[in-house]
Amino acid sequence: MQNRPSKKNRVWTVFFSLLTALALNACGDSNNVSGPPGPVPLSPDAKLLSLTVTPGTLQPAFSNDVTNYTVDVLTTVTSVTVTAQPQIAGATVNINGQATTNRSVTLGAAGSTTVVTIVVTAVSGSQNTYIVTVNRAAPNGNNNLQSLTVSPGPLTPMFTASTASYTVDVATSVTSIAVTATLQDTNASMTVNGQGTSSGQVRTITLNGPGMSTVIPIEVTAPNGSQKTYLVTVHRAAPASDNNLSALSVTGQTLAPAFSASQLDYTVNVATTVTQVNVSATKSDPNAVMSGSLIAGAGVGTGQATIPLGGPGSSTLITLLVAAQIGPSKTYSVTVNRAAIVLSGNNNLSALVVSAGALVPAFDATILNYDVAVPNTTADTVVTATVEDSTAALTINGSPAISGVPSPSILLAVGPNSIPIVVTAENGTPKTYTVMITRDP
Repeated sequence: MQNRPSKKNRVWTVFFSLLTALALNACGDSNNVSGPPGPVPLSPDAKLLSLTVTPGTLQPAFSNDVTNYTVDVLTTVTSVTVTAQPQIAGATVNINGQATTNRSVTLGAAGSTTVVTIVVTAVSGSQNTYIVTVNRAAPNGNNNLQSLTVSPGPLTPMFTASTASYTVDVATSVTSIAVTATLQDTNASMTVNGQGTSSGQVRTITLNGPGMSTVIPIEVTAPNGSQKTYLVTVHRAAPASDNNLSALSVTGQTLAPAFSASQLDYTVNVATTVTQVNVSATKSDPNAVMSGSLIAGAGVGTGQATIPLGGPGSSTLITLLVAAQIGPSKTYSVTVNRAAIVLSGNNNLSALVVSAGALVPAFDATILNYDVAVPNTTADTVVTATVEDSTAALTINGSPAISGVPSPSILLAVGPNSIPIVVTAENGTPKTYTVMITRDP
């Protein structure tokens, strides 16, 4: 008699086979697993030139290479105005589904978060998306500061209500620092360095010795009891080891970010017409030695220099090394970005007149074809065309012409006469207007 496995054994055999197959597939799949894709670089012709939210402060500060921001507003704020300008002419901006560069956005209820989406579309069709998340404070739960300043300063990074930690670098000779904090909600309470402090009241804090750091806590308590602590860490330079700058500027231009002794790298964006910049730097310790693009030896406090820039569209790196009498040196750098030349694409006419007859339809820069009917006695005509952009080139009936100046006389044959007027923009883009003059038999 043949032995057959029981029904129970057959079930376990099938189950074990399935588990084995799944395990083998899993092992095979593990060899094909790859990491998440890297970040996609922004399209260079679909970037923003500027982005603001009113009321409110972007965190972090705006940069056209940064796409995600937050803004904290008071519980009483029910809407914000978002303004976004494209960097490249011709690009379009869409704010929360509406084609506009300026839009009022209604916020959610107090304590909620509202996301604002800004989509920039280039002429080529490429797109970049910027996101602003607006946090509206909960009722009676506002434990934010409205402003925070120190003297001497400045704070690093620049103050925003959502940033809790800051640093300040001061010279070894500085023995105290003045702190001024202002509340967003005047019903909240605050302590500075453990002392009860009114909104806007100045507190003078004694610093630890040279070469030491002092941590100053600012604790804000909302009316509902929720708390937030801001920290300011003051670094006091050690004697003869001060390798800081106390000032750095580019005449007529704006450093990004704003100057701070602890911030080493800066950028400056200038127009394409700017061929040089004037840079000035001041040492915190006059006996430190400064070298690099700006030179000022020991005992000389300020270095100044005129730096020539590269051609349009280039970047010029300006470096400045500060060496303390004792200890390491520190290198500051300023990258000056000179804008590229952007050629105009305007190939429109602003006016078009013929001496024989009247244009049908009446002239409009967007209309390219016109008809003119003249009697048999009209044997010639003169065409006067005016370009919108003075950089554009103009031909009338195949011959070069001057904007606003009548052309030479053009003979008219009996019947239709086609006269082309070609406008070529500075960037080489042509547009042809055509006047069809029909002379009666």
